[in-house]
Amino acid sequence: MKKFSIIIPVYYNELNLPDTIPQLLTLSESFPDFVLELVFVDDGSGDNSLNILLDFQSQYPKIIKVVKLTRNFGAMAAVQAGMTIATGNCVGVIAADLQDPPQLFNEMIDHWEKGAKAVFATRADREESFLQKFFSNLHYALVRRLAIPQYPSGGFDFFLVDRQVVEELNRIHEKNTNIMTLIFWLGFQPTLVSYTRQSRKKGKSRWTLGKRVKLFVDTFVAFSYFPIQILSALGFLVAFGAFLYGAIIFITWMFYGIEVMGWVPTMIVLTFTAGIQMTMLGILGEYLWRTLDETRSRPHFVIDEVIDDALKTEEKK
Repeated sequence: MKKFSIIIPVYYNELNLPDTIPQLLTLSESFPDFVLELVFVDDGSGDNSLNILLDFQSQYPKIIKVVKLTRNFGAMAAVQAGMTIATGNCVGVIAADLQDPPQLFNEMIDHWEKGAKAVFATRADREESFLQKFFSNLHYALVRRLAIPQYPSGGFDFFLVDRQVVEELNRIHEKNTNIMTLIFWLGFQPTLVSYTRQSRKKGKSRWTLGKRVKLFVDTFVAFSYFPIQILSALGFLVAFGAFLYGAIIFITWMFYGIEVMGWVPTMIVLTFTAGIQMTMLGILGEYLWRTLDETRSRPHFVIDEVIDDALKTEEKK
């Protein structure tokens, strides 16, 4: 019998889990030909999320696995950790806050059974504020324009992939990345399923502005040469402008005897070029830091414990 695994990263979701877990458990009725496996990855939650997960795991030991990370490594690392534990023929990923409808897995499974190795649930709309929609749409527009042209316009973090895709992901030990963009980069032809993302009903999102900015930077540094290319072009333009301005000053002084007032133009040139140079150093520093981080070969997540039925069986022996 085929197995369907679902990875659910968990971070401060104690209010959502009592609703989310029962809804995911009902999926076993929708897929009678599949064995359901739910892999919850606790990403260093500081609330009661882990205890709730352990309670449900004790009730459904053959379905639920709980992966406890040693600390908070971030949503991308939590999904990657879940990928190493999930054993399904196909593997889905969904958030724990019920903003994405679990029932959509029915349609995704249908596409997978027809041969699709990657099924992405893309957001046709969001029940969110204007600013949230604006910045989200801007992010994905820039990704499509500057990094990956064919990337889904609404983005996705709710998806289902074949076992082959999971194995390919597990071979890539890349930190500071966007796993969704990485899946798209692998090149498997995706099937897109559109839906409207619902508003969050309970709890407060921990997806802060800082985390959004980091994901934005990680995406561009990992999948686009545009920042480096724009630095080269900008450096050339600044150098050309500086040479041209220097030539004009020399000519007016040498041939026309015009006195050159030096302080104001000097300050303008210095402040402008200094700002450009610091921006360049900052962008280059992002690339260099990531290169250093990769060469250290530190793990991008550390699993403290995996609680599942197999482990309990071993303990009884």
